[in-house]
Amino acid sequence: MRAVGTLDRINKMKHKQTTLRKVILASAIVVNGFAATAQINWPSITNVTKPWTRWWWEGSAVNKADLTLNLQQYQQAGLGGVELTPIYGVEGYEKQFIDFLSPQWMQLFSYTLNESKRLGLGVDLANGTGWPFGGPWVKEDDASKSIFYKTYKLNGGEQLNEAVEYKQEGFIRTANNKPATFDHVLKPVWTNKNLQALALDQIQYPGKLPLQTLIAYSDQNESIDLTAKVDANGKLNWTAPTGNWTLYALFQGLHGKMVERAAPGGEGYAIDHFSLQAATNYFKKFDASFKGYDISYLRSFFNDSYEVDDARGQSNWTPTFFAEFKKRKGYDLKTQLPALFGKDTPEKNSRVIYDYRSVIDELLLEHFTMTWKKWAGTKGKMLRNQSHGSPANTLDLYSVVDIPETEGTDILRFKFATSAANVSGKQLVSSESATWLNEHFLSSWGDVKKAIDLYFLGGVNHIFYHGTEYSPKEAKWPGWLFYAAVHFQPTNPQWNHFHALNSYITRTQSFLQKGKPDNDVLVYYPIVDRYAEPGNVLLQHFDGMEKNFVNTDFEHVSKWMVEKGYSFDFFSERQLQKFTNSGKNIVSSGNAYRTILLPANKLITENAMQQLLKLAQQGATILVYKNLPNDVPGFHQLDARRKTFQQLIGQLKFTTSNNVQQATVGNGKFVVSDDMEALLQVAKARKESYAEKGLSVLRRKNAEGTMWLINNRTDKPFEEWIELHTNAASIALFDAMHNKKGLAKWRKNSSSGAVEILLQLQSYEAIIVQSYATKKTGEAFPYKESIAQPQEIKGEWTINFLDGGPTIPAAIKTTILKSWTELGGDDVKNFSGTAKYSISFAKPEANATSWLLDLGTVDETAEVILNGKKIATVIGPVFQCVIPASVMQTNNKLEIVVANLMANRIIYMDKNNLPWKIFYNTNMPARKAENAKKGIFTAAAWSPLSSGLLGPVTITPLK
Repeated sequence: MRAVGTLDRINKMKHKQTTLRKVILASAIVVNGFAATAQINWPSITNVTKPWTRWWWEGSAVNKADLTLNLQQYQQAGLGGVELTPIYGVEGYEKQFIDFLSPQWMQLFSYTLNESKRLGLGVDLANGTGWPFGGPWVKEDDASKSIFYKTYKLNGGEQLNEAVEYKQEGFIRTANNKPATFDHVLKPVWTNKNLQALALDQIQYPGKLPLQTLIAYSDQNESIDLTAKVDANGKLNWTAPTGNWTLYALFQGLHGKMVERAAPGGEGYAIDHFSLQAATNYFKKFDASFKGYDISYLRSFFNDSYEVDDARGQSNWTPTFFAEFKKRKGYDLKTQLPALFGKDTPEKNSRVIYDYRSVIDELLLEHFTMTWKKWAGTKGKMLRNQSHGSPANTLDLYSVVDIPETEGTDILRFKFATSAANVSGKQLVSSESATWLNEHFLSSWGDVKKAIDLYFLGGVNHIFYHGTEYSPKEAKWPGWLFYAAVHFQPTNPQWNHFHALNSYITRTQSFLQKGKPDNDVLVYYPIVDRYAEPGNVLLQHFDGMEKNFVNTDFEHVSKWMVEKGYSFDFFSERQLQKFTNSGKNIVSSGNAYRTILLPANKLITENAMQQLLKLAQQGATILVYKNLPNDVPGFHQLDARRKTFQQLIGQLKFTTSNNVQQATVGNGKFVVSDDMEALLQVAKARKESYAEKGLSVLRRKNAEGTMWLINNRTDKPFEEWIELHTNAASIALFDAMHNKKGLAKWRKNSSSGAVEILLQLQSYEAIIVQSYATKKTGEAFPYKESIAQPQEIKGEWTINFLDGGPTIPAAIKTTILKSWTELGGDDVKNFSGTAKYSISFAKPEANATSWLLDLGTVDETAEVILNGKKIATVIGPVFQCVIPASVMQTNNKLEIVVANLMANRIIYMDKNNLPWKIFYNTNMPARKAENAKKGIFTAAAWSPLSSGLLGPVTITPLK
């Protein structure tokens, strides 16, 4: 009985303890649950938030084992996906070449999709090999075309004695600069069995071109179609009536552009992008090849930049052009050939060339881009497209596809893709990133980071490296390479530190892919002015501000707004027609803007002007820099359209005050001024103060509030309070490079009431600022506050070379940090790879909560290990990391694993004539002429590049 009672009491006590634990646990869950909603957190990570890479299959000489090896390496390095693009082959592997889209190729592609899915990697596929779209199945009818013309003079009563004909001289251009003649190039081009070795870039066979039309024009503005009067021998059976006559004969020829850098099975003519038939036939090849294969895991198809006219002459015609022109413009272009070729009055020349170019614009948009989009829809796939370089409005081309893609190094160039995405409601904007940062083998991950940050500031949020080669395990160092100059390869000594760059991009993109743009100004893209500008060639090609808009007011106001901290997007006339009002705001695809700006453009269509007035009637503010447009473009029904335009403009009654003219229109207004600052103040456009402090910024809005990406793109550190346009309840900072986050130090300015936050940014460092509408809890952001001067870590360093080549140097001991190429003989001079620097040091006297380790100069990337614990991987341009006080001991062992560039080993190989440039087609051209020998890159004349840890290495106590 007594024992039972004791046991009962024990059980009761256990029950109470269990109940108490449950209550405590439940309370903790509730508390932590509330805390979780109030805590600040990084957004979720997916394979799309990670950077992707263009993945070249050279010669498509791939096998399953090495495909798996490559994909595993990419996944382990932190890549999120690959864009598969077959490309030219590698010498010595010809027996392993696999023709693009052949059954064997499709089997390996299916294997790649399955392996990528297993590894969590995304996959995109280029709809061709190299660029532009084309291949051996593109026959002459569907290939890109050119128009040529000749003129003849006749007086009344005369007949033409010479034949109406155009003899084209033969022309061959190769990508590898090797001579090719028509003695060994067969016709038609696709019958050649050695196209991979020929590396044809453009070919025009000699011979007579077919006559398209012959039109006679008199000095009395008469025109007569004489095409039917020309016999098979080119004789014109016609006697000129009274008057003076000029005859225009048009001849159609193959432009001859071939697929550039084509893979086996992909060599052939580039398609006619203006032909619906050509596009439709082109994609039938993919339909046939995909049949019977599961491509469901494929995310999207891809098209590289237009680049048809990266060749002699222009692809400026399509066989149905006359009919398309008449259908779209309402008059027969044959009646205006002198104006088309700039031989009429200046005004008529301008108007007819505008009509010609705007029809080309429509054909490229409808017959190619929209056809491609429709075809991809039958496969359930998205499209990624580089529209730049096209002879059409790139904003409209970008708006059709799911993921617009840009490239280059100019933020205004990026804005064409990002603006199109913002205005048309696309969530992702990608970039072909770091294509030619420097000469071969000279770019560090720190250099790449600088380039990537500029893309981010331009609104890009889906990075694609350019790029990574499939390379088999058996390939000797440096493995298979692409000819562009940044090599994102596992053979790059920096590869083991690649994850740090990828993690930085991943965390940044996790923010940038959320929410919506938060730009105030919509800037009209004045391509109409350029279409109406006659020149020496029929077509213009549009790629950012380059060439077409240099030194124009459009370029001026765009650069000025970037420099002054105003946020804006470009828009096209087609996009304008879809704009609506929300009070005073202009709305496009759910994104709101405060104003529209016309950048001193001279021409605008009457439909666009009508839409601007409609938006103003409903409350919008339309800003006009300098002057309103003064006319409509084009020749068709000019009088009627011009009358409509003048009536629209006539509705604006301006009053002038303080150098600003205003005209009230309904609930809105038009504002004209030469003063950009005054214009934007009227529209209440926000001006971020960062630009004046040397900082660059991107602003977006999301469900929590507003996000700013702020980048210090100067050589000096920045520490200052800056103003934010926000009424936030909380503000947090996110350091994507070091994976640090916390609540910001912020205050309200006593005089202005504006919110200000404290920023600390090293040179080229970026920070994400997030405002919250609700109160957040959590730790404070770890600002760096030193409590004593830095102390240099001195003593004897041991350098152990870990991996690389051509040989592993012996260990070195030194008390002076300098390039390892200066610390021994040829082994260290020729070495590309990694080396571990080790030293022991005593903990400095200081009551620190953490320590700042500064490595000084590093060539090029480093991993920091203290007392056996990995602290950080640093890629520059500033090489610092924070060491927690808990890791520091009384006596410490510091290890720094440094990777250098590929360059020193390449220098050794080139000096010793060791083969590594073993590629078909272009075979490693130099970026700079001084590094070329017979057109091919060589580093034989280079001296060894600085490598390793140069210091000084210092440690600073922090509070």
